[in-house]
Amino acid sequence: MNIPNPFSSLSATDSITGMGILVIFLIILQTLLIIGLQRSRMSNKRARNALKESQKALEQRIRERTDSLYLTNNLLIDEVARHEQTGRQLRETKLYLQSMINSMPSIIIGVTADAEVTHWNAAAENTFEIFSHDALGKKITALLPRFPITLQTIQTTIREGEPLSSQHVQQHDDEKNRYFEITIYPLISRTQQGAVIRIDDVTFKVTIENLMIQNEKMYSLGEVAAGIAHEINNPLSVILQNAQNIQRRTDPQLAMNQTRAQQLDVDLKSLYNYLSASEIPQMMDSIREAGERSASIVRNMLEFSHNSKRIIDLIDIKHLLEQTIVLNRSTQHANENNQIAINTLYVEPLPPVKASAPELQQVLLNLLRNATQALNQYKTQNPQILIKVYVENNNLVIEVQDNGPGMTDTVREHVFEPFFTTKEVGSGTGLGLSVSYFIITERHQGSIDVKTSPGKGSNFIIKLPLTSAQ
Repeated sequence: MNIPNPFSSLSATDSITGMGILVIFLIILQTLLIIGLQRSRMSNKRARNALKESQKALEQRIRERTDSLYLTNNLLIDEVARHEQTGRQLRETKLYLQSMINSMPSIIIGVTADAEVTHWNAAAENTFEIFSHDALGKKITALLPRFPITLQTIQTTIREGEPLSSQHVQQHDDEKNRYFEITIYPLISRTQQGAVIRIDDVTFKVTIENLMIQNEKMYSLGEVAAGIAHEINNPLSVILQNAQNIQRRTDPQLAMNQTRAQQLDVDLKSLYNYLSASEIPQMMDSIREAGERSASIVRNMLEFSHNSKRIIDLIDIKHLLEQTIVLNRSTQHANENNQIAINTLYVEPLPPVKASAPELQQVLLNLLRNATQALNQYKTQNPQILIKVYVENNNLVIEVQDNGPGMTDTVREHVFEPFFTTKEVGSGTGLGLSVSYFIITERHQGSIDVKTSPGKGSNFIIKLPLTSAQ
């Protein structure tokens, strides 16, 4: 079946007209497309321009933000550097302060209001033999129970805001007396309460003070002894003179006595026989001998006490020792054994030694008194003291040796220290040997030592240089 063509019946003119319309339509469509594309291109251009402006604005904001961040970062770096520097300075300051506190000879202890230790310096470690890490956080009352530091005293000091001091606190340590000066200071801080405890070992200071006091006492005692000796010397002179006159006036051989007896019609020979039978002459001899011995003691006391002016001279050591032995016997107490044998051994020749006679006699007398007291205290069998003098290596050597109880090593190590004594309370000051050590070593540039052991006696050895100008 054939389908008819609708356009087949159209004319050629109509075909041309239709084609023109189509072309116009296409041209219009093309124009519209061109216009649309142009507008799109213009819009894209404006969008690109706007994007560029936005990009520029964003870049500007980024640059500004970057600059701001860079500035902030620099400030932060500077701040961190300052903080690090501050921290370093704080650490250095802390170490410096710790070094200062640890370098101080005083004991510095920091405590809280509850008496817990917060600081313990090197002096505290050395003195109490307690390390800092062992002391921190502990109660001060438990660490130092013998010291008068209590929770109440610490809290009272903090509450009142005034330092509290306690001076010359005596502590016993290895047979020695130690003295401490304690001061509790309130801690000045707004954030916490506490206290700082300062402890100073003032043993040497107290020792020197007591030594000066004792020296003044000894000086005053010397003046008193000199005055008493002068007062005793006068009646002694009268006693000796009268004893001598009695012996002379009862002597039947003197012509003056015979003449006076004839005048009084007295048989002088019979009187003398009566006196002899009654042992009156022997009594008078005893009175004279005792008076002369007392006079000798008085002279020795005067020579011993006249030391206000220190005179260095050549002295005869044998004569000085004999005087000292007599003086030692005269000063023995009634309850002491006067049967102690004091023997001397002089190895000749003995040249004179340049020294202060009163000071050297003081040393020798002190050694003799110590030996005598030791022999009496321990009831030694056949007590003896041997004084030996000889020359060795251009030194005059004096040994004072006894056969007493001797000393232990602990006593020997401290025997020359001030105020060290093994005697009972009230029996000695503990200054004798320390003063003797000072006189020999400092005043005479010599040496003094002791050789001893328990049960084998003691031997004090003094060496005095023979060529020292002193």
